[in-house]
Amino acid sequence: MLRILLTLLLFTSAVFTTQSLRAEQDAVVPIVATSQLTDTQNQISRLQQTIEQDTKLLFKAKGELRTFTEYRIKNKSSELRDQIGQLIATPDADQQYLVTLVQSQLAFLENVSAYLDAQVMAMRLGMSKDDDSKIILAISQREFERDHYLKAQLTTLRWAETLNIDVVVKKQKLTEIMLKRADHFDSLVHYTQDELQKAVTEAASAGADITAQQKADVAALKERLEQSSSSLAVSAAMLETLGQDVTPFTQTLFSVSGDITQDVLNFSVASNLLQGWAKVIKDQTINNGPSLTFKILVFVFILFVASLVAKIVTQIISKTVRASKLQFSQLLQDFFISLSSKVVFALGLLIALSQLGFELGPLLAGFGIAGVIIGFALQDTLSNFASGMMILIYRPFDVGDLINAANVTGRVSHMSLVSTTIKTLDNQRLIVPNNKIWGDTINNITAEHQRRVDMTFGISYSDNVEHAETILKSIVEQHPKVQAHPEPIVKLHTLGESSVDFIVRPWVKPDDYWEVYWDITRAVKIRFDAEGISIPFPQRDVHIYQK
Repeated sequence: MLRILLTLLLFTSAVFTTQSLRAEQDAVVPIVATSQLTDTQNQISRLQQTIEQDTKLLFKAKGELRTFTEYRIKNKSSELRDQIGQLIATPDADQQYLVTLVQSQLAFLENVSAYLDAQVMAMRLGMSKDDDSKIILAISQREFERDHYLKAQLTTLRWAETLNIDVVVKKQKLTEIMLKRADHFDSLVHYTQDELQKAVTEAASAGADITAQQKADVAALKERLEQSSSSLAVSAAMLETLGQDVTPFTQTLFSVSGDITQDVLNFSVASNLLQGWAKVIKDQTINNGPSLTFKILVFVFILFVASLVAKIVTQIISKTVRASKLQFSQLLQDFFISLSSKVVFALGLLIALSQLGFELGPLLAGFGIAGVIIGFALQDTLSNFASGMMILIYRPFDVGDLINAANVTGRVSHMSLVSTTIKTLDNQRLIVPNNKIWGDTINNITAEHQRRVDMTFGISYSDNVEHAETILKSIVEQHPKVQAHPEPIVKLHTLGESSVDFIVRPWVKPDDYWEVYWDITRAVKIRFDAEGISIPFPQRDVHIYQK
């Protein structure tokens, strides 16, 4: 009941004040009208009427309708202030009209402040032990909304000073209000930080048994801390503009956010922060120094032992996989060797962290949740990982093999679980994602011990076929790198348009392919020239008929 009476009282006063200011403005309008109202002045008049109508509606509204009306008044007043700011920046604007506008804004902002005071007072009077945390959050939200109007009030006072309006008393009053407000939010931020730390500790201790209420408490405290910090930041910025020392408030904001802003570069702020940190370090060193030092030494010792064990395990795994009868590929051997050392060191790191007081259960659970999130974010990388595992298992190629895959030809020099490194024949290094290789045709050129060289040579229709065939067989058989088995093939293949074509197909080692190809091609040209066998150019007979 008290809350309703306070609201009605304040808004009756607000409406009366607005109507008085409206009447005062109407007295000025004829003066301005004689000089033809500008579009800006017309817009200001319309916005004033809208705000006045919404103000009358406000104390009749309830629930969400009241919230919407407050929201509308806030937005319309912001639009009105933008129009006033433009008008003040206009050189030929009517000064008396501007004075009236600024005075009406000051009165409006005072009424808004009174309305918010009544709202906060009603919340405090209605507070009970059962819902005190909700009421404090609601009050914090109201004060968060007040920040908008306080910044508007400071800007309006500046406008008043430019129009030579005496606002010394109002400015002093605003300074006193902001000092009290900053002090209040400074205490509230520290208090909320402590309460949030307690709530987080309790929630962490509960583990899997955490209740919905505990989660709600943590969320509410985080929201309250964010709102209180924002209000404190606004207060500190306004006080600094008003010429006040805001060093303690800046320190509080820094302790909450950790952001290094321009204020932190201020010498007094930085020195106070350093002194505070030094005191904390000193107290912690005196109280917990010996036990903490011992824990750190144990942590370092465990990591040292883990690294030694990892090296020993790496050597054992290396000898095992290389001597295994399973004939692991070089890629799979490297994978097992690298994985073993990393697993051993990771286990050692977890044991070492447990000695520093870290709970491994929540930590591993956090890793599991993070793994799911990272899995969705890195789907392509996981696809490469899966393809890498398939390549390691099925072994389509190994280190040193000459392959053609993903439109790339070269020798495999290295492979990880996400990519394969290939050196091309002209010595370029290409990093190819594994899913590109596994999802395409893989041609392992050096997988077999023999490779056939396919060549075609043409002779003229006028040349002796038997003689040419004998020369080709002689050249192939005399080459030292051509293998006797399987036997090389030299056969008359096709009768082309311009030539009689022979196929020549010797078998060689894969590494000798190009050397044999180039040597035989050169030898055929030299022998054909020496034996008078021509290699014809493409030719066509053209017959001309004359009628």
